[in-house]
Amino acid sequence: MNPRPTTAGSPTLLVIAKEPVPGRVKTRLTPPYTPQEAAVLAEAALTDTLHAVLRAPARRRVLVLDGTPGRWLPPGYEVAPQGSGGLDERIAAAFELCDDGPALLVGMDTPQLTPDLLAQVGRDGHDAWFGPAADGGFWALGFAEPARAGALVRGVTMSTDRTGAVQRRRLVDAGLSIGRLPTLRDVDTAADAASVAACCPPRSRFAAAMASLAQAVR
Repeated sequence: MNPRPTTAGSPTLLVIAKEPVPGRVKTRLTPPYTPQEAAVLAEAALTDTLHAVLRAPARRRVLVLDGTPGRWLPPGYEVAPQGSGGLDERIAAAFELCDDGPALLVGMDTPQLTPDLLAQVGRDGHDAWFGPAADGGFWALGFAEPARAGALVRGVTMSTDRTGAVQRRRLVDAGLSIGRLPTLRDVDTAADAASVAACCPPRSRFAAAMASLAQAVR
């Protein structure tokens, strides 16, 4: 699968992710899923995300990874290790990998992501972009000037139902114009996984993995 041509004004697209190793990823899916099954779903979600980003316009595509790349990584990506510290520190460090020009960071928890959702970033004149998550967090965060990310991300408490509101308030208080991306649901629990699988694009690996696991139970 070939990525779209790089065009002027396209952002650097960052995917921050964890290697899908049983017992280290998607632990809130267990139970009802086993650690091995949770890792299968995590790998499928990550792979769908990587391929969606690969089809979106970008100057660079960077996988910011905790772990080691596997066969699930398609060509077309730079790979960089995650920084140390909490998630706020690691997100800030990911933006430090960027050159001048817009940059957008997404996670591995939204396999329903499509290239069209990313198309506006870098082309609509905003200073920042924010994609809220249904659980109160966020699935996407971007800056026209990535160098500003550190001061605006560090210190935000992550993984709470107020994380998104606090992060967005940081952007507003800094006087940034914000491009709002659609609200998406993260895959954290089994209920999330079922809901997300139902709205994934055709040929979704995540939806196929969910269907395969459901079939194995029968």
